Amino acid sequence: MSETSSPRIVIVGAGPAGIRAAATLVEAGLHPVVIDEGQRAGGQIYRRPPAGFVRTSEELYGSEAAKARALHALFDRLAEEGRLTHCAGSSVIAAHEGRLHVLGEGDVEVIGYDRLILATGASDRVAPVPGWQNGGVYSLGAAQIALKAQGVALGRRIVLVGSGPLLTLVGAQLVKAGANVAAVLDTSPWRQQMRGFWGLAASPVVALRGLALRARLGGRYYAGATLERIEADASGVSAARWRDAGGREHLTPCDMIGMGWHLRAETHLADLTGCAFTYDEQWRQWLPMTDEMGRAGDGVYLAGDGVRLLGADGAEIAGRLAAAACLSDLGRPTSCVRADLRKLARLERFARGLACAFPWPAAMVRALPDEAIVCRCENVTAGAVREGANFGGGEANRVKSLSRVGMGRCQGRYCQLAAVELVAAQGGCTPDAVGRFRGQAPVRPAPIGAFLREG
Repeated sequence: MSETSSPRIVIVGAGPAGIRAAATLVEAGLHPVVIDEGQRAGGQIYRRPPAGFVRTSEELYGSEAAKARALHALFDRLAEEGRLTHCAGSSVIAAHEGRLHVLGEGDVEVIGYDRLILATGASDRVAPVPGWQNGGVYSLGAAQIALKAQGVALGRRIVLVGSGPLLTLVGAQLVKAGANVAAVLDTSPWRQQMRGFWGLAASPVVALRGLALRARLGGRYYAGATLERIEADASGVSAARWRDAGGREHLTPCDMIGMGWHLRAETHLADLTGCAFTYDEQWRQWLPMTDEMGRAGDGVYLAGDGVRLLGADGAEIAGRLAAAACLSDLGRPTSCVRADLRKLARLERFARGLACAFPWPAAMVRALPDEAIVCRCENVTAGAVREGANFGGGEANRVKSLSRVGMGRCQGRYCQLAAVELVAAQGGCTPDAVGRFRGQAPVRPAPIGAFLREG
């Protein structure tokens, strides 16, 4: 391993936020390094399929096809012209004192930076349900990736459960692709959804687009549903046992279940670079603190869903703002940002409407039976988490050390929010009083050989 000499402005993530940040810096005459886990830029929302894929961009991205093509073309042009350095297929696994440890093809490379823009995006926010540890249970994002990148559905008969725009979007995409979607179970009742109306009115076109997608689901869609258990046999998932809004019990045979309750910000690198966090009661998760431009302190800037869950349009704006803040701090001229700030404020109102209309199912999580698995990586049950809370004094990291919840390969990405809800319920307090799991390196699984070569 050798420490590379590189431009001192590094962007982590090549989704909408990272691409716009890179373009803004290039326009100012700088040469950023863009590190991304994907082989091609686009991020999750505008993920690109392999070369030779026959489905059109309209089929892949729907109404967002033109935006996706524009972003792809912009980044590809800048990379081909040599105006930025693209480290594709690379994961930042650690950050310390102005240096990033980047895992590529089996080796760890150290890249130094003076300014760092984190555009790490978000991942599925999932809630544990009895039986969710069985084969055939996926996140909504995984189902969408399989459809976009490989053109396949992950099951012959599919049930989707959760709440939020991604639930409707993935359901509609699967139906349009010809998949057999048996049911789409939204845990948010109609009355709750209507409470977010005024926030959603901040972006009426997007709201109407979501209603149009839901219309495609027809009678498959159920509001106010409760998934009680995922049944399984030797082959994996066999059925979903659930109740509708009226309390009637249903047993829907299926061989695949997709789960997701909106998104959770990807914040591990923000934690390692020393960013401060605050608990957002409406989103019910810990989010990094920044100013309106994305400054998080000490030469670090945040953009996109890794700090504000505002979707692809918001990510593009936030990417431009973070790059503008970086340029300003370097003493370079920047364009006026007032219009972008106004757009971002409107999208923030819309996002708050979404959070109100499609809330995290805290009550469902707190009612989990003791035998239900909470941490799938380490096979930790709800009972073990509650027992850890009794001995650990109701603090997140003490419970983690006692029960091993959040110590697996996902580093708490899929179990932390549920574990904190259980600990808070056990201690009779709110989740913000419990705290959050501390970020630790490596933030992604890495082969031991890579560290041996680094040494």
